[in-house]
Amino acid sequence: LMYAVTKADGEVQASEVAKLKDLLAQPPWSAAIQWSFDYENSRHITLEEAYAKALQTCQEYGPSEEYVFLFEVLDAVAAASSGKDVNEMTVIERFKKELRAHFLEEDLSGLTEE
Repeated sequence: LMYAVTKADGEVQASEVAKLKDLLAQPPWSAAIQWSFDYENSRHITLEEAYAKALQTCQEYGPSEEYVFLFEVLDAVAAASSGKDVNEMTVIERFKKELRAHFLEEDLSGLTEE
């Protein structure tokens, strides 16, 4: 998803990559995220491919408090190059909306099955 956000304004900016590396210096799982970002960037994965992969991963992972940090990182990375671009913010907001809808649907389907 971080790759999709950085790609949303047309190209991945060096300042966005630097900000991402800075923000991911501490968490223990940051190496996996950095590897995924570098892989997608080197393969020139499309925004939609990266977005769909991230959405599926988060849906399978389930609700988590870690998403708060994820969205803080996304906002910071989006702001790293000339401020937040409308296309970057659209990707972030769309992701939040689709992820919430998925979890709500899951919760509601659990209620109707009982």
